[in-house]
Amino acid sequence: MSQKLNIVLFGPPGAGKGTQSTFLIGRYGLVHLSTGDLLRAEINAETELGLRAQGIMSRGELVSDDIVIGMIRNKIDANGDTKGFIFDGFPRTKAQAEALDALLNPSGNPITMMLALEVPEEELVKRLLGRGATSGRADDKDESVIRTRIREYEQKTAPLKDYYSAQKKFKGIDGMGSVEEITDRLVAAI
Repeated sequence: MSQKLNIVLFGPPGAGKGTQSTFLIGRYGLVHLSTGDLLRAEINAETELGLRAQGIMSRGELVSDDIVIGMIRNKIDANGDTKGFIFDGFPRTKAQAEALDALLNPSGNPITMMLALEVPEEELVKRLLGRGATSGRADDKDESVIRTRIREYEQKTAPLKDYYSAQKKFKGIDGMGSVEEITDRLVAAI
């Protein structure tokens, strides 16, 4: 069995993760693993993990790492014959990255790399305000909310850059330019 391509795709709000992940999924035959999608699917299927998560979320609390890792394990197990996964929105903390490594490493298919789309804050604000004008998303219409989201991303993900850099798996990608130019940089990095 050949090595799987397991990519953690990172970037602040507005960096273009959604656009680029769609392309990478198609090009490399990867399975998209979004924790938000997983939570909704498990809740809708009324699985044991989904019911536990729903109870926690209904109290306004965050779903614990062990439940999220359990959902990820289920998705990986259900897609054993895939060429790899693109992790979107996970891991968000060093503890989650360590748990993901503990899940993947024994199978001989660890995280291959973390690709981080890097875009200056002013460009992110411009992109998100533009998206807010067309998408109707309230969180993309208020500049102060946008700047808070960017700061929160930077504070929470800095330890992950260090974590993956220590493993020689972190690759910063210039997220400026056309969609095609950014895609070409991602492909070159892979």
